[in-house]
Amino acid sequence: MVRSILAAVSVLALSACAQPAPASPQDQFFANLTALCGKSFAGAVVVGDPERDASFANQTLVMEVRECSDTEIRIPFHVGEDRSRTWVITRTDTGLRLKHDHRHEDGSEDVLTQYGGDTANEGSAVRQEFPADQHSKDLFTAQDIAVSAQNVWAVEVTPEAYFAYELTRPERHFRVEFNLREPVDAPPPPWGAETAAN
Repeated sequence: MVRSILAAVSVLALSACAQPAPASPQDQFFANLTALCGKSFAGAVVVGDPERDASFANQTLVMEVRECSDTEIRIPFHVGEDRSRTWVITRTDTGLRLKHDHRHEDGSEDVLTQYGGDTANEGSAVRQEFPADQHSKDLFTAQDIAVSAQNVWAVEVTPEAYFAYELTRPERHFRVEFNLREPVDAPPPPWGAETAAN
């Protein structure tokens, strides 16, 4: 009798140990984004400055979750015929990282590229925020745009609703949203895509 009870307790203990740990908010966020891989969506600026963001006015805005792995997701952002921008979200040992990969038509990097930041907390399954890292602050200062050192970027993925990219800092708020309910045709590869992959 005692042996049977001990055996049952052991089985229950082993079963409890075998249960997978619940996914963290960042794991869920990464999974939500990965589920969009290979799809493209049209969007629009929903918050912006008429002068600073004039280059986005009357342009077709399209994002595509183009390349996905277990550790990195690349998201080209097309502004009309301009294919210079790619958002790159990467897993790190401490969270998630967002970088902006800006390139010229010949594939070479723009002088203002590879800026972004790491998450400072777990965020949520639908929203992650990325304060500017030291590399970005140094780059902005070198390019005489030190005000951007206060940047905080955010990416939101609400399944079957919208994807959003957002930039905030004091006296600055830019946000573009993409409709996930209506995929569109895939745009051309971003400029320098082959170079970036090598």
